[in-house]
Amino acid sequence: ILQNILKSYGISGFVAHVDIEPSKEWQNEIEISLHTMDAIVVILMEGFKESNWCDQEVGFAVGKDVLILPIKKDLDPYGFIAKYQAINGNNKTVGEVAKEIFTTIIRHSKTRNKMLSILTNLISNSTNVEDAIKKINILMDISNVPKELLTRMLEQIYNNSILINSNIFLSNLKNLLKKYQMIFNDKKSKTYTYIEDDDEIPF
Repeated sequence: ILQNILKSYGISGFVAHVDIEPSKEWQNEIEISLHTMDAIVVILMEGFKESNWCDQEVGFAVGKDVLILPIKKDLDPYGFIAKYQAINGNNKTVGEVAKEIFTTIIRHSKTRNKMLSILTNLISNSTNVEDAIKKINILMDISNVPKELLTRMLEQIYNNSILINSNIFLSNLKNLLKKYQMIFNDKKSKTYTYIEDDDEIPF
């Protein structure tokens, strides 16, 4: 369930017992995922310490220097991950935990830029208006999204016939742009402008 909810934020998660096809070698698939991960979520629950794989996967993440997000259920962070602030997973819904994971990822210097790039690309390339609007609303809750990312997103949206012809999408898009003092002018002329404050450096 957590994996599916994280997808709505643009986070692709790998869960070994769910994602590995029976015909494939477990170890190879786990190694591929470890080598390509940008962050690791560690759910500290009963049986974690007894696992033949969990500690090794965490050790790999420490060595790779990726963002580590411990989720405290039955255990406190220990060993190499004792220094990390754990997300308390007790008495919370899966949705609440997923939101905290996303918030941590979007705020952390190791993952923020890539996460923002993924979100803006998912919006501009979306073929589903409702899904694009949901991700626009996620961006609305994030502070200081770089204008160059928004500019690139707009350039791609102009070529997306589904989004550019949806009034409800454009309405939500304009609300986002307003937050950054950007104006979407006209879909035919494909132009937009910035409104700069006097004390800002022109973009």
